[in-house]
Order: sequence, then C-alpha cells, then structure tokens
Amino acid sequence: MDPLTYLVYGIPCVLLLGWHVLRRRALERRSRAAQEKTGAAEPASLHPRIDPARCIGCGSCLKACPEQEHHEVLGLIGGRAVLVSPGDCIGHGACRTACPVDAITLVFGSERRGVDIPVVSPNFESSVPGMFIAGELGGMGLIRNALEQGRQAIEAIAARRGGARGAALDVVIVGAGPAGFAATLTAKSKGMRYVTLEQESLGGAVFQYPRGKLVMTAPATLPLLGKVNFRQTSKESLLEFWQSAERKTGVTINYRERVEDITPSGDGFTVKSNKATYQARSVLLAIGRRGTPRKLGVPGEELPKVVYRLIDPEQYSGRRVLVVGGGDSALEAAASIAESGSDAVVLSYRGAEFDRAKARNRERLQSATRAGRLQVLMKSNVRQIEAGEVALEHEGSLVTVANDAVIVSAGGVLPSEFLKRIGISVETKHGTA
Repeated sequence: MDPLTYLVYGIPCVLLLGWHVLRRRALERRSRAAQEKTGAAEPASLHPRIDPARCIGCGSCLKACPEQEHHEVLGLIGGRAVLVSPGDCIGHGACRTACPVDAITLVFGSERRGVDIPVVSPNFESSVPGMFIAGELGGMGLIRNALEQGRQAIEAIAARRGGARGAALDVVIVGAGPAGFAATLTAKSKGMRYVTLEQESLGGAVFQYPRGKLVMTAPATLPLLGKVNFRQTSKESLLEFWQSAERKTGVTINYRERVEDITPSGDGFTVKSNKATYQARSVLLAIGRRGTPRKLGVPGEELPKVVYRLIDPEQYSGRRVLVVGGGDSALEAAASIAESGSDAVVLSYRGAEFDRAKARNRERLQSATRAGRLQVLMKSNVRQIEAGEVALEHEGSLVTVANDAVIVSAGGVLPSEFLKRIGISVETKHGTA
C-alpha cells in the first residue's frame, strides 16, 4: 500500500480518535463536576450498583437513562461508569438492561442508610404464600415500575389460580395507587373475580402530592388501555387520565374502605375492612408507605395546625410556616410555600446536608433562601410546638420561631405492625438487591 493510501485512510482515523478522546475527557470533567456538586447525596430508593471490575466504560448506561437529559445522574470517571448524582436517580432500571457486560445490579438502601423492604419472590409473592406485594410498599416508588409490578403480580396470581373456582374471590387488591390500579385493570382484563379496596381516593400516593406537582413517569403499557405515553406531567393531569380510564374500562374500586385485618382461612384469606368481610384465594398489597407518616413525637404535635403533607401552597400565603424534613417532599413544600408569596418560611432538618434530595429541589431552596423568603436551619430538631410558636434545638442552642402552621415531611414509615401481624417478613437493605 503506497503512502498516499495510508494518508487517505489514516488521517480520518486519527481525527476520529482525537475527537473521541476529547469527547471522553469533556464527559469525565462534567461527571466529576456533578459528583462534587452532589457531595454525599444518598439515593432515595432503587438505584444501580456498578461493578468497576466488570464495567468497560462504554457509556451505554448513560445513553439509556431517561433522566440523563435532565440531570447528570450517571457519569464516567476513570474510564468507568459511576452514579454521580444518587439523589436524582428514580429507579428506572434502564441502565441495567442496557449494560452489555452485566456490570449493573439494582439495589435498595446504602451502607449509611438502610431501607426496610418486605421479602418477596421474583413473582412478587411475599413470605406468606398467596399474599403478594407490589409498588411503593416493595420499594418501587417510580410510577412506571409500580404499574408494571401491579400487572405482573396479577398475572402471577392468575397463573396460581389455575382452573379452580368456588365462592371465594380470586384476589383482593388493597390500594388504588399506580400498582393497585394497574392490578385492577389486569384482573378485569383476565375475567378474574376481584375486589379493590382504597381507603382514600384513586391515585394513592399521587393523590396526596401537592397541587401542581410535576410527576415523573415513563411510557407504560396497561391492560384495557394500551400504551400510555406520559413522561413528565402534573399531578392533576395524571389523576384526570386515571379517572377517565376508570370510567372507560368500567373497573370497580371501593373507595373509603380501609383494610383492618387479614387472616389465613382454608386455602386463602379472610380480609376484614371497616365495611365488609371478604374471602379470597390471594391478596395483593399495593398500599404504599406514605399513608403512615413519620411523626416527631414532641409535645404539641397533636395541635390542629400540624399536618403531614402539603396540599396547596397558596393556603399558607402570608402565614408563618415551619417545614420539617430533609427529603424531596420537605424541600418542595418549603420552596413552594416561599414561592407562593409567604416570606416567613423556616425549614428545619436534623442533618448537616440534604443528602436525599434531588438537585433541582436543592436549587429551588437556594433560590428562595437568597431571595430572603426562606430560612434554613440545619442540624436542628423540633422540641415543642405551641399555638403561636415552635421551640427548636439548633446546634446546641434553644431557639424559638413565631409560627402559624407546621408541615412535617419526614417521610413515611413501613407499616411494620400490620405486616408483622399478618406474617410478612421484612429485611433491611444496605445497598443490596
């Protein structure tokens, strides 16, 4: 081959290689910057654990992550993929599917922060045969994942049902959030005998979101409805879609009906609610965690001005508000109230940094603080709540703030007593699958 041929083919290859190297270096710089910005941020739920010994640094996981277009969730550092912004990971799981060398495992919790998760099999059956768990209760907070779990759990129950009939229901579905609603649609599509019980309203945890909250989801396929193409929408739009789907499909959901007990009975269960008693061969728990708020346990918490979720930020306009917590719901509540016109908002958090909050919520908080509409008290704990003020311990000193309303956004707790009573095993995950 003559020198000219080498030049013709060699120069483009060298240029392409140079472009690739420069591009990788720029990506590494962005990744390091994102990692430094997030500091000690902790993942909120399901997230990837990347094995550096197996990772080949191809970047397939970065391209697959649906959140990557909004945030630097994954990055490349030292030629290997890294979760650079744990707080912005919402558990899509697309990175694991995209990895060509199986270097990614999806896990719950971390070494610093454990997460209590009911023990379930791959088909979502709990430690109690015939009792299944799907959605947020099982650690799946992302709407798309919860929808998929609800569908898959009912398919497993349908397969377990076989050809047996009798007087008992095929399944009692507890909860009408994303997982419970998808399960209800699936049960109806399969001609199953089911009852769905919801203690509040359609949407479950989504119904409890603040007015106007943006909801992150992903395309999903639902029985009787086909493909749903929501990506980012408001709470109201999503609930309106589900209500329309409820009318269109004719599914039946018993609202304002709360499950009080579940006991084994023959080859199935007796489910007792505040309105009726049901016999069923299987039970699907899709109750989520938000229904059981974590309380402060301080004097005055029983006052009517103390609530555990924000519904409408504008109702607090002109009032002196204390928000307690350090997760996304707390930061969103404090920023939303400050942005709605109140200039007397205090956010109290016991930690030294917001290691569980997404970057966009931390940025909103910083903006409101710079504008003078919000005061943040890190390393603080509420000690007493009174009618017109709240006493807090802040870095060793007792401080008092004037107050008209308290919003405790300290997260939800696993309904451990209920799960224990019905025999379901729970384990604490510290960065394990």
